[in-house]
Amino acid sequence: MQAFAYSNPASVADAAHAAAADGAKLIAGGQSLLGSMKLGLAAPEALVDLGAIADLKGISVAGGVIKIGAMTTHAAVAASAEVQQAIPALADLAGKIGDRQVRHRGTLGGSLANNDPAACYPAAVLGLGATVHTNTRNIAADDFFKGLYETALAEGEVITAVSFPVPEKAGWQKFKQLASRFSIVGVFVSKGPQGVRVAVTGAGAGVFRATDLEAKLAANWSAAALAGATVSADGLNTDLHGSAEYRAALIPVLAGRAVG
Repeated sequence: MQAFAYSNPASVADAAHAAAADGAKLIAGGQSLLGSMKLGLAAPEALVDLGAIADLKGISVAGGVIKIGAMTTHAAVAASAEVQQAIPALADLAGKIGDRQVRHRGTLGGSLANNDPAACYPAAVLGLGATVHTNTRNIAADDFFKGLYETALAEGEVITAVSFPVPEKAGWQKFKQLASRFSIVGVFVSKGPQGVRVAVTGAGAGVFRATDLEAKLAANWSAAALAGATVSADGLNTDLHGSAEYRAALIPVLAGRAVG
């Protein structure tokens, strides 16, 4: 890797100030960024490490909402009794990300900021209608994800936490690529304060909502409601793991399994 400056601020304000410098990049768990740097795909002039900021870690429950700090690891979310009780599907999702090493280093905020098209957390955030909190504003899930590795975040903006409304029902199903454990297709479904939501990851250029499936489940929350349902393959991914048509066929199947 190339040479770079490194800072380890103790506050969100200091991190945002350091990240505003030209060529600077925020680093959370480093599970994606460091690999990209080793391959020469990313070459930041400075890394701003968020690991020392205590305010970015932790889980709280109040008023029908679970709020999770951006630097909370996948392993901590999966092991949280509060998450397991309030949104079991979210704990299940976190516990199946990558392997143990990834789960103990990777973070919620880092995953969302990177917005890998096959990442799991974006499906939970969009599928639950969560709110992404930053050092400057609150961003609704429907406004946060913009496309391939693209989000609504501005330069230097720091994700501080994510608020998940507790749903009446929710489920998660993932058909994974065995080596990376990323989703070939992953589907998160929920029925809650924002109605029925079905979010799909791994199938396209980024996470998206399957609105036709949402309509069917809104009329009848059951796997049977999705029997015979189809999803268009237009715009979906084709690669060595599966064709667009294969992914399209998987979406309603996984959604039905997620409903239970």
